[in-house]
Amino acid sequence: MNTYLFLKWLHILSSVLLVGTGFGSAFYLYFIHKTRNIQAIAEVSRLVVRADFWFTTPAIIIQPLTGYAMISMSGYALTQSWLLWTYALYAIAGACWLPVVWLQIRMASMATVAVDDNTALPNHYWRYAQYWEWLGYPAFIAMLGVYWLMVIKPT
Repeated sequence: MNTYLFLKWLHILSSVLLVGTGFGSAFYLYFIHKTRNIQAIAEVSRLVVRADFWFTTPAIIIQPLTGYAMISMSGYALTQSWLLWTYALYAIAGACWLPVVWLQIRMASMATVAVDDNTALPNHYWRYAQYWEWLGYPAFIAMLGVYWLMVIKPT
């Protein structure tokens, strides 16, 4: 296998991990919130934080590195319009993801305390959950746009 194909495979694999883990985590945390089961919320939120560190974070780092390498090898100019849009959409997703990570960590901590103390989740937990959800929509839409641009490469 040549270097370009290996980079392409790694780029695709990391994009699947990035978007798949993000979507899966969002799915589980969103629907576990509907149950209002504090023990389940604590466990799922703990696992969501873990998934972000194990899968999403490395993928976020691998994506631009492999993307840059493939752009350089394929002769595309870094300033082509479809690439500029890709950078912008990736930055939007990242700008949403950073506060989401902080929110997830805080939410997991609050849920663990609530379980340990046998108390209800505090009101600001649910406010954080709402912010977390709202930030997820533009991030996911931005990543769909990145996928579209990567496949179509419009001129």
